Amino acid sequence: MHFSDDHALDGNALAGPMAELFAVDVTTALVMCNDCGAAKPLAEQAAYVGGPGSVLRCSGCSSVLVRFVQTRNALWLDTRGSKSWQMPAASA
Repeated sequence: MHFSDDHALDGNALAGPMAELFAVDVTTALVMCNDCGAAKPLAEQAAYVGGPGSVLRCSGCSSVLVRFVQTRNALWLDTRGSKSWQMPAASA
């Protein structure tokens, strides 16, 4: 699928909405697993920390939902194992 560039803005257009998205307590985010479809709050998933990065696994089927790595210069977030994240709005 190809979208017309006539209506495209650069990624800065999402800065405001995304800042609001990540300004909430993510432990309450409802994370849906790509593999089994289970949806539970992040706080109820299985977290593995202490390695070079952290991994969040589905509490239902143990599939990897999220990989998170923090280096001296960057944060890396890989959410490809999760189908969606539902979070309350920061103003709620």
